[in-house]
Amino acid sequence: MTDVVQRGLWFEEYQEGTRYLHRPGRTVTEADDVVFTTLTMNTQPLHLDAHWSSQQGGFGGQRLVNSMWTLSTVVGLSVSQLTLGTIVANLGFTEISFPNPMFHGDTLYAETVCVGKRLSKSRPGQGIVELEHIGRNQKGDVVCKAVRSTLVQCDPEAGGAQNQ
Repeated sequence: MTDVVQRGLWFEEYQEGTRYLHRPGRTVTEADDVVFTTLTMNTQPLHLDAHWSSQQGGFGGQRLVNSMWTLSTVVGLSVSQLTLGTIVANLGFTEISFPNPMFHGDTLYAETVCVGKRLSKSRPGQGIVELEHIGRNQKGDVVCKAVRSTLVQCDPEAGGAQNQ
């Protein structure tokens, strides 16, 4: 019998320009938004107060899903396919934007493009992979974009890319 362990990609397996589609998506509920918003101490009524939101002119009087939930979930949707057990650390995020809102009942789909990679100069057996995460709602509208720099393990079976 052969054992297969689910994992993310080793450094060598990332290919620049490859787009990874993360499925299934995740439908956001009112409970998701309220719990996340209160756990993070974000008291913005735009997320918590239906009456207040209904009195405002924008977004059809609807509450918006907390954008940090959206960003966190876009990254989370990528984990099992890309970084599960192979990431060493997140190094940082840049170019974060939320071009369209998410509402309760919307479904979030994520995709990631590998936009760059290089071996680490200071950490043998590891490499830096730059990923562009994109979140889309069920209509295909982009609701989140972020570029993330990660430190990833090289494949130990391939000699850890120490000679590349």
